[in-house]
Amino acid sequence: MAMDRHVIEALGCTRIVIENGKIVEIGEPRVRTCPLFLKARGMTELNVDSIRENIEFRIQDFGMCTPARSMRMRDFLSYGISELIGMALDKGMIDAAVMVCDGTGTVVVTDPELAQGIGGRVSGIIETSPIEELIEVVGRDNVVDPETAAIDQVRGAELAFSLGHKRVAVTVVQAEDAAEIRRRFGQRVAIFAVHTSGITEEDAETLFEVSDIVTACASRCVRAVARRKALYQAGRKVPVYAASLWGESLLKTRVEKLGKPNVTYPEEPPQPLI
Repeated sequence: MAMDRHVIEALGCTRIVIENGKIVEIGEPRVRTCPLFLKARGMTELNVDSIRENIEFRIQDFGMCTPARSMRMRDFLSYGISELIGMALDKGMIDAAVMVCDGTGTVVVTDPELAQGIGGRVSGIIETSPIEELIEVVGRDNVVDPETAAIDQVRGAELAFSLGHKRVAVTVVQAEDAAEIRRRFGQRVAIFAVHTSGITEEDAETLFEVSDIVTACASRCVRAVARRKALYQAGRKVPVYAASLWGESLLKTRVEKLGKPNVTYPEEPPQPLI
């Protein structure tokens, strides 16, 4: 049978390899504590054992990296990127989103619950291989490369516009991809910089220049640049920053929708910041 291999960075920027529904490799976490996982799952320390337990839970609970993966879900975090994208789709602020999903690679989605199900459950997908059942759910025409499940956000943006969408959100990990997408598509794209832990100061500067939303993750450099360049901040556990007026409008819309105060005074950040 074809090799079913998925490489993700999750839970403290740890490299995890899943093959045929089983964990075959767990690296050492670069971040030891995360306030989000402490609150959501009671994880006081990120180590190989606690990470294995959480990833096994995800595989059992919603079928992560398997044909049984549940693809739709409701909001989970107050200011998660997938929650913001789902809300933007729901309110017509964008009409499609280019995201990355295990089993499909880069995809174009228009359904808010699909955006949330794809992005809310798995972060930092480095490499994945095609799972036909999941490709069918999102629609083969909406997958950048259904044969290889390639991850390529620039091609994803191209695909979204070729499908006739007018205003498209794109999640981006690499600063150079963000800059290229902005250069080519201008203000027709809303750029969401995700999985920023460990990036350089130069890349953090670039992300604030070209993105609309930048998430802090466990990045020391993003937090430092945000103090100078962010127009607005939402949340405090792992802050999300507006890098443009559109991003500010989106975050303020989210605060309004949640109907509770946007508390931003510092809480214990992930440790260590990288």
